[in-house]
Amino acid sequence: MKYFFRFILLILVVTTLSAQKRAITVEDLWNMKRIGDYSLSPDGKLIAFAVTSYNMETNKGNSDIWIMNSDGTNLHPLKNSEAGESAPKFTPDGKKISYEMKGQIWLCDLDGKNDEQLTTLYTGASDLVWSKDGKFALFVSSVYPDCDSQECNEQKDKAAEASKVKAKIFSSLYYRNFNDWRGEKVSHLFLLNMETKKSLDLTKDSYADVPPIALGGHLDYAFSPIDKEVALTINFDSYKKDSGTKLATSTNNDIALINAKKFGGQFNTISTSKGNDNQPVYSPDGKYLAFLSMERAGFEADKLRLMLYDRTTKQTKDLSAKFDISVGKVVFSPDSKFIYFDADRESFHSIYKLNVETSELTLLVKEAYSNDMEISPDGSILYFKHQKSNMPIELCSMNLSSGEIKQITSLNKDLLAQLDMNATESFWTKAKDGVQVQSLLIKPPFFDANKKYPLLVVIHGGPQGTTSDQFHFRWNLQLFASKGYVVFAPNFRGSTGFGQKFTDAISGDWGGKPYTDIMSCVDNALKQYKFIDSKNLFAAGGSYGGYMTAWISTQTDRFNALICHAGVFNIESMYGTTEQLWFPEWDNKGTPWSNKAMYDKFSPHRHASNVKTPVLVIQGGMDFRVPEEQGFQHFTYLQRRGVPSKFLYFPDETHFVLKPQNSRLWYNTVFDWIEQFKK
Repeated sequence: MKYFFRFILLILVVTTLSAQKRAITVEDLWNMKRIGDYSLSPDGKLIAFAVTSYNMETNKGNSDIWIMNSDGTNLHPLKNSEAGESAPKFTPDGKKISYEMKGQIWLCDLDGKNDEQLTTLYTGASDLVWSKDGKFALFVSSVYPDCDSQECNEQKDKAAEASKVKAKIFSSLYYRNFNDWRGEKVSHLFLLNMETKKSLDLTKDSYADVPPIALGGHLDYAFSPIDKEVALTINFDSYKKDSGTKLATSTNNDIALINAKKFGGQFNTISTSKGNDNQPVYSPDGKYLAFLSMERAGFEADKLRLMLYDRTTKQTKDLSAKFDISVGKVVFSPDSKFIYFDADRESFHSIYKLNVETSELTLLVKEAYSNDMEISPDGSILYFKHQKSNMPIELCSMNLSSGEIKQITSLNKDLLAQLDMNATESFWTKAKDGVQVQSLLIKPPFFDANKKYPLLVVIHGGPQGTTSDQFHFRWNLQLFASKGYVVFAPNFRGSTGFGQKFTDAISGDWGGKPYTDIMSCVDNALKQYKFIDSKNLFAAGGSYGGYMTAWISTQTDRFNALICHAGVFNIESMYGTTEQLWFPEWDNKGTPWSNKAMYDKFSPHRHASNVKTPVLVIQGGMDFRVPEEQGFQHFTYLQRRGVPSKFLYFPDETHFVLKPQNSRLWYNTVFDWIEQFKK
């Protein structure tokens, strides 16, 4: 009898706890702490990491640095001033930590004291990488290529600021990128001498950015562990002045080697593909240099192959030839025998282990979204970031012998305990041509299988992207579900993580198979899940997803209403206003004058007479990827057609909505739009 009462008591406790929970809100989203860059100490005993916190009232965020033992104990702030500290990295001897603050690089003790400013460049410094002996460091800074001093850079900036004329004259393309007007400055790679504290420009006189202006990042340069060689990623198509037009159509980033002792010396290019090569990583023993390589020119979503360059024989081998996976971040084991990397795998982002000698591949961490690995100095423990749809990023560790995974941070534990969020579910649909298409589904909080719920179809961007089991702060599936919607995200043709053939299928077919895939998945969801209300169907998407909602509006009236964020509406005019021309030229199989039929075939504006479904159009004024004219055109067409429509315009946002109060308005406007058209 006593066991019966214990069971009843347990049921009461669970019921009480469930009743105390609530649905997630926009404010909850912005109250969550967000883990950024992290660093493992050389002895493997400590981890320092950046944490960004936002304030809805002040409408901004601030980054601090926290430190803890590598098992997660003794967690405490290291640097937490209002100046904003980020990008922590242990020095090679493990006695100090470098970090970024106020546009410069600083150094402090492990207790956060004895600050020392390492860089004093007028043009600033960021993304530091240490040499193995700690005597040198690499960093990047944006400078005028024709300046030979910091004073020259300062004088040019002050002259431009003082001038009453703000006009610019362009003589080549790529005059703006994503959300920035490029101007005359480019990012150069500098070498910092820790003894003299002097910095020298390793890419002096070059008009090419390091890392590249596109398809690059902070992993694109590295020190050799055994000599003064530096590997870097550079696009030689933009090396000379006024070569921006080539850059606008080129994905041909290359891996080059330079001798750090010979400033301004010759580049030794080791990559041979015409596509995007990036992320050079030296093996700890110095024998190899691994890097990633795309084979096809002009295609930003080609398979990222894992290449291994033998520094003795000068031969390069494709370690990934036998598997159809696009490789992410690369980390060598301390003995140089294995490589760990992350990659999209269906709706997950997984971690793999590769034997360098045999190319044998082992899946280590399969589910949810795991990336950004570091490995302990003895090679026994792998550290990584981990997130899923109902948990923002936390740091985890994996014992590589036992396979045991531990979550070592829980920064949002108290807030998450208050929220009712359902795990992501996966199901498959046979498309019209027989291909299997995966979709993700999230049920609303306090779900009741006997009730009927509206369906919100969330369409990812890219278009070569994917909807993963991750906690996304801009398009948060749990927040969409919080309003009582079943959230449904199909990974249609073009999605990554399902093999390169599947990814390639969207190019030249924007409104073809991706559209029919989505419709087949919706049909299958309605058939399988009786709790979905077929009378209340909605769809939302951003970037390519925004394009798809615009295209859907021209092809069917099955949805009650649509949300189009930063969506392409006129494919031809988008070509003339976007910045990265390799993208439309690849996906539309040419230019508007060489293949006009393709630009017309799937452009929503050509089929606007078919539109009946209400559309909410959202656009950022600083979006140079899908420029604001796309939103203006879309809304104008809708209004002149007499279609119920609304235009939410953010003059201070880019392709993304990143300010807390703007984000709140974004979500509330989306929710109000859906509620307006519910039956």
